[in-house]
Amino acid sequence: MITLFSTLLVILIVAGGFVAVFSKKLLSSVISMGLVSLGVSGLFFFLQAPDVAITEAAIGAGLSTAIFIIAMKKIQKGGTSDDE
Repeated sequence: MITLFSTLLVILIVAGGFVAVFSKKLLSSVISMGLVSLGVSGLFFFLQAPDVAITEAAIGAGLSTAIFIIAMKKIQKGGTSDDE
């Protein structure tokens, strides 16, 4: 059961990586990289490293994805700064 689930997670990770690299839209790439990070977090959990899994899920999948999306929205607005 664990081998089947870890195999599915590896397939998800590889597929997400291909989507991130070959996608034409930047938002799709960012979201797929978040899914890759979530898959890696699942693998860490099944490799008996729950502390690393929680950290990867929180920082890798959650915070990094949010920071990339916020940065993309700021770039699309024109990146206004306070200096002007």
